[in-house]
Amino acid sequence: MKISIKQKVLLLKLLIHISAFLPLAYLYYQALNDQLGADPVQRVIHFTGIGAFNLLLLTLTVSPLAKYFKRGYLLQVRRLLGLYTFFYALFHVLNFLAFDLQFAWGVFIGEVFKRPYISIGMVAFLLLSALAITSLNSIKRKMGRAWQSLHNFSYLILILIAVHFYWSVKSEILVPLFYGLLSFTILLFRYKKLQQLFMRLFS
Repeated sequence: MKISIKQKVLLLKLLIHISAFLPLAYLYYQALNDQLGADPVQRVIHFTGIGAFNLLLLTLTVSPLAKYFKRGYLLQVRRLLGLYTFFYALFHVLNFLAFDLQFAWGVFIGEVFKRPYISIGMVAFLLLSALAITSLNSIKRKMGRAWQSLHNFSYLILILIAVHFYWSVKSEILVPLFYGLLSFTILLFRYKKLQQLFMRLFS
């Protein structure tokens, strides 16, 4: 039996929900049952941070894949991936604020201004928040052309997160370098679009 495009999209969305939500739920199950080893706080913070990075990479890979394999329906799951990216990034920030700083807002603000890797991470998070809020269809329609201009910041967010990850690691830099290479590869695939954006920006 041939599967329709609508069914393919539904299956993909179901797979995304399972792959993104269940690991996060299991992480907090392990945390509540003291199964995350000697440093559970850092485990939770790292898991949500790297999860947000992975999901952002997947989100930005959708368009090139859809174009290359001529599977336009893949674009219909891009927003869901983007929202899960924000969801993981939100938990990453909340975990740092709640478990590492015990909701000490003054300390949190001080860390943002004092530590460059946190500063750049917060800029990425604020931009990501703007993209998540404006992903609603009603807001998208009201914004018109400005919507696409705003969502082109996803490439800047990718760069910021790659730098944030690299600066946050004190040792074992191979993983951040690998993610940096992945980010660079995705940006290369979008070279023509990025060139057009820079031309518009500086013309």
